Amino acid sequence: MSNALNNSVTLASRILISAIFIISGLGKIAALSMVAGAMHAAGVPLVSAALPLTILLEVVGGLALLVGFRARTAATLLGAFLVVVTFVFHNFWAASGAAAQLQFIEFLKNFAILGGLLRIVADGAGPLSIDARTRIHSRLATPAHAR
Repeated sequence: MSNALNNSVTLASRILISAIFIISGLGKIAALSMVAGAMHAAGVPLVSAALPLTILLEVVGGLALLVGFRARTAATLLGAFLVVVTFVFHNFWAASGAAAQLQFIEFLKNFAILGGLLRIVADGAGPLSIDARTRIHSRLATPAHAR
């Protein structure tokens, strides 16, 4: 794959993965009481603290992925969050029939998203990112003898 195509694919990947977190976080703001109820029903402790932290992580982490700012850290945090959320809210093994099938699909979808996040952890945000620009500027500011 050419560098230009690889760079474009990396950027597109970040945009697509970030969208689910940003939209989900903003959606939670629009439906706070409903989301809080679902969290209570799932047995999430301290919902009054967990819900705002969830929104903050999804929106800020998603935006960090989008622009490629500390993307590896954002992807790591979002990935860890996603694993916990997947096991708490998509426990297909505790459901039956169509509900079990739906939860199994949601479970697998979240793990597919986790796969994309792991690529960002491994490869970084790519050259079309704030992370790359920051690296370039810090290299230019470092004296040649110190490089």
